[in-house]
Amino acid sequence: MSPLILRELADHDLDALLGLYAELHPADAPLPARSEVEAIWQQMRATSGLQLLGGFVDEALVVSCTLVITPNLTRGGRPYALIENVVTTASQRRKGYAKALLEHAKALAWQARCYKVMLMTSRQDVATRAFYESAGFDAHTKQAYYAAAPTQHDLNPSFPPARK
Repeated sequence: MSPLILRELADHDLDALLGLYAELHPADAPLPARSEVEAIWQQMRATSGLQLLGGFVDEALVVSCTLVITPNLTRGGRPYALIENVVTTASQRRKGYAKALLEHAKALAWQARCYKVMLMTSRQDVATRAFYESAGFDAHTKQAYYAAAPTQHDLNPSFPPARK
């Protein structure tokens, strides 16, 4: 078996990442025009504290996550970290790749002096929850709350405001 190589994603990894994201959210809204996708990609790559991490086997991207380290004025000024968009390509699951990538992401957060690393999932199945717990995440210490973004209709600036 070829080794898993962990690294930050580079410019040329965009299409491979988009392929993984299609597996993460198969019913997701369509992406905007390619030029806008590339602009978002460049913005993400340039954002301080945001790291797009990937694991490669035989030069193919098989697992990815986003790590965001946020400055903070509590906990002695120590930052905290968020992990999002964890996905492993279907043919490479159950090989330890996601756990290795999460360990790498946590190590980067600890090196940055983060006092905690948070991760949320919308998956409710027992196997996913057991996986995240086996990767060192505790589902019982903190309570997460979620607010959904308004619909595009709600955000349309040309839509007249509601009258009182």
